[in-house]
Amino acid sequence: MATAKKALSDEAVADIIASGEAPDVHSFLGMPAVISSARMRTVMRFVERIAQSNAAVLITGESGSGKELIARALHQYSLRNGKAWIDINCAALPDHLLESELFGFEKGAFSGADSAKQGMFELADQGTLFLDEIGELSPKSQSKLLRVLDGCPYYRLGGTRKITVDVRIVAATNGDLEDEVRLGRFRADLYHRLNQVRVAVPALRERPDDIGPLASLFLEQQNPQLTLSEEAIETLECYSWPGNVRELKNLMARLAVMADDTEIGREDLPPEFQAIPLPMESSPSHSLDKLEQEVIFHALEQADGRRNRAAEMLGISRRTLIRRLKLYGVNPSRPLVCGGMGVN
Repeated sequence: MATAKKALSDEAVADIIASGEAPDVHSFLGMPAVISSARMRTVMRFVERIAQSNAAVLITGESGSGKELIARALHQYSLRNGKAWIDINCAALPDHLLESELFGFEKGAFSGADSAKQGMFELADQGTLFLDEIGELSPKSQSKLLRVLDGCPYYRLGGTRKITVDVRIVAATNGDLEDEVRLGRFRADLYHRLNQVRVAVPALRERPDDIGPLASLFLEQQNPQLTLSEEAIETLECYSWPGNVRELKNLMARLAVMADDTEIGREDLPPEFQAIPLPMESSPSHSLDKLEQEVIFHALEQADGRRNRAAEMLGISRRTLIRRLKLYGVNPSRPLVCGGMGVN
């Protein structure tokens, strides 16, 4: 690796080995959100930029990754934030009930319809309607939804009066709608209508800097007296999190119930976490130490000393980066020379 001549400033070095910026804490319609990683900060900046348009937004991401949070943020930042927020899970209701929930019904429209009921579209008029798991809509519901999205008035079930609404649509899916379109299970025209703007939510394992702050928030919600040890947080950051944020939240609830002390350590985590090796756990040998420093210092140079960006380039968390720099004895009052030359 070529030796770099550029030295990071004292200010940049101090920034690198500092404990880290406090995570952004947001609240969207009563849902607290911690946003610490560079990837999620980028997503939220994009959300703020598109929120005030009326374009339909399709949010994609794995189950439990935080798609509803993004949807709520879109409403919160929009010009409709003083109006209704209505959400419905398209996978939670059978088709015959879903249509009546979306579009409402008149008295006597079917057995048990003892009185008229407004649908979700009417309730969300002038506001935002969030359609979660949009890929679960039946072909019949897809067709009717498309007509409403195109601005066509519609009837309640059993109704004779046309209803017109002004609703901003935000939809979410954990599947691949493009594949569903190719397989003929989802209408191409509806897909393009919903996909005017797309927001892709990264999986939790792709943003490890969010794991520690999120875990601490969820644990505090269960018991404000409990904390996580540094080693426990580092272990959580190395886990793959197939269930994403939802899995992390459920784990913190379990740990809070089982806690014997105010600090939860690595040894208190479930068995599947015990086998996870901590990143760069032991002190490296001299040759590996030199190579590792070269790689890390080169990443820092490329990132202009920004630890968040450098950690992302290296595929490690900011916490791990800071820990390695401390192991190298980096002093914030002295300049750091990149390219494996060490500290002056």
